[in-house]
Amino acid sequence: MDIIKWSPFGEMDKFFAAEDFFPVIPALSRKSKPAMDIYQTKDSIVAEVALAGIDPKDVEVLVENDVLTVRGETRKEKETKEKDYYCKEIRSGSFTRAMSLPVHVKAESAQAESKDGILMITIPKDEKKMLKKIPIKIANKNK
Repeated sequence: MDIIKWSPFGEMDKFFAAEDFFPVIPALSRKSKPAMDIYQTKDSIVAEVALAGIDPKDVEVLVENDVLTVRGETRKEKETKEKDYYCKEIRSGSFTRAMSLPVHVKAESAQAESKDGILMITIPKDEKKMLKKIPIKIANKNK
């Protein structure tokens, strides 16, 4: 049986983190940031960011100190005040999404392409800065 340290604020954190806690305020829910998948190939780190309905011209991609940042703005042309919304989850405004990358990368060689609402960012790994695994020698106990 595992021993789990109890935190008096742990339950409150779970309560306030729930997406349903603020159902009418999407800016406070997790839905306000675009979904992002990050994976690695042999030579690169690849990030796919869901930006459906967002003009790629309104998006900025930055790579600095092995941190990928995607920021942008969604614009809604005109909101009709006469509508009596039952549910309003499509939001407009600015967003920022930053992720620490698992390896060192060559920021100057990064490329981004938008297709079908998915922004694909490819960043080559920096082999020169990769961690070197050092083998451990076991000393002979008989000496």
